[in-house]
Amino acid sequence: MTDYAKSMEAAREAVHYACAVCRDLQGRLGEMQSRFKDDKSPVTVADFASQAMVAYILTARLGRVRLVAEEDAAALRAQIERGDSSMAEAVAEAVRPWWDDVTVEDVLDAIDVGNAEPASSSGLHGFWTLDPIDGTKGFLRGGQYAVSLAWIEHGAPLIGVLGCPNLSLDYSRPFDDLDPRGVLYLAASGEGVVEAPGDDPAAHANKVVRLEPAEGEPVRLCESVESGHTSHDLSERVLERLGEPAEPARLDSQAKYAVVARGQADLYLRLPQPPKPGKGEYIERIWDHAAGALVAREAGCAVTDVFGRELDFGHGKGLEKNRGVVVAPVRLHGMAIGALEELGSFRHPE
Repeated sequence: MTDYAKSMEAAREAVHYACAVCRDLQGRLGEMQSRFKDDKSPVTVADFASQAMVAYILTARLGRVRLVAEEDAAALRAQIERGDSSMAEAVAEAVRPWWDDVTVEDVLDAIDVGNAEPASSSGLHGFWTLDPIDGTKGFLRGGQYAVSLAWIEHGAPLIGVLGCPNLSLDYSRPFDDLDPRGVLYLAASGEGVVEAPGDDPAAHANKVVRLEPAEGEPVRLCESVESGHTSHDLSERVLERLGEPAEPARLDSQAKYAVVARGQADLYLRLPQPPKPGKGEYIERIWDHAAGALVAREAGCAVTDVFGRELDFGHGKGLEKNRGVVVAPVRLHGMAIGALEELGSFRHPE
């Protein structure tokens, strides 16, 4: 039987330390790029270090855990076999300030804790899912990103911890004005969501409650800084049916869920794009949405796919039974789903 209070505390501590690791590495992007001569190497080191930190804390606090995460250590082990341990050593170096006497092998083993399969394919009832760095472009740009950890049972997230290392508790602060403290969101199914300073896991937490925007107010869309896995043209047509659009809130990662939950934006649309030649439609990954979806839902938002169906996290590593994501306060959410139906852009499943 799951001890939810103990699990929440372990998750809170794990994400807090992972954010500390990532914050330190993002502050040394230039040094890391120079060290590895590869623009993407810093985020690679940070992904591995964040995942290792989360796995280390969870297992230390909870014992053996089932963790479904984005990374594994196969590439690092292959590099070591070829005689190059520099990347693995950089990962160990990154976590060492928070993990005493850690070795390269300790780090590799911790990363591989995340190799578990979701419970739906194993017959077990629950599992953790982790995105060690959600918002790679934001991380590399020196902008917003998130560490996302959720506990899932029977296809639904019951615990969600979302760390946003550069987001501010001051809602008036621009997203490109990075806050060194960050914000930590803690959500429990049926119990609401709170936010606290990200650099202090024991700090006082404030409850987040999302109110409906007043009728006639401009609608502010939350979108990524750059186009990605969504259709921006369709988003604009949806907004035209909802009222006067406001200047969009632009930032990367699951931090968008938090921004809608706390009222800095009104609507988050992640709309399916047409499949690329030779490829099927992109399937959303569970770790990209589980914690953020729970944060928004517990604040009072509706979170569904483009057909108004609840997100189903019980079908492996992908949201196989859903298409796209729509997040908004309940009344506005209903209007957005209605606008999508009117536009007829997506074929409703049989």
